[in-house]
Amino acid sequence: MATALTLQLQPLDWLNLFLYYMSISLLAVGGAIATAPDMHRFLVQQQGWLTDMQFNTSIVIAQSAPGPNVLFIALLGWNVGLNTGDGTHMAWAAGALGAALCMLGAMLPSSLLTWAATRWAHKNRERRVVRAFKQGMTPLVIGLILATAWVLGSAHGDPARDWRLWLLSAVTTLLVWRTRIHLLWLLAGGALLGALGWV
Repeated sequence: MATALTLQLQPLDWLNLFLYYMSISLLAVGGAIATAPDMHRFLVQQQGWLTDMQFNTSIVIAQSAPGPNVLFIALLGWNVGLNTGDGTHMAWAAGALGAALCMLGAMLPSSLLTWAATRWAHKNRERRVVRAFKQGMTPLVIGLILATAWVLGSAHGDPARDWRLWLLSAVTTLLVWRTRIHLLWLLAGGALLGALGWV
């Protein structure tokens, strides 16, 4: 990922980055990827710490790599750090700092909340309020994932004219929902279609 920005982040900026990820951590219902639209708003549009290309590439690399989908947060922080340096060892140190702050901020609040809520929900799993909460969260998670798809798809150009990308997204969504095809096969199919220039 080519560095396209040169930033001067002050200690207060690093603290702001950490606190932002702590706050968004509690909104990551359905996984960290569901909060990508707000991360884009904060990192690219509001702060200008990343370019659109760096943001999208961070997500693509992390999602195609094995492991948890939260890895893209570390890459976003890494790129913010790299943008503060001039290619020296200090840029690498700033990248490591950015990755650590983002991951710690993203993981700490949600992990503590999940631990406490899971213990409570397990003890009270037969209560109507627990069952209603689980059913009520489904549309919210679907909406957040669709918002993420819109942000990532819109970066390629005019979303209304890029019908093949949206058709591929719709077909993939149906396959995930209605079949048991492994996600890696769907990723490989999308990569092949992209390499052939069809999407």
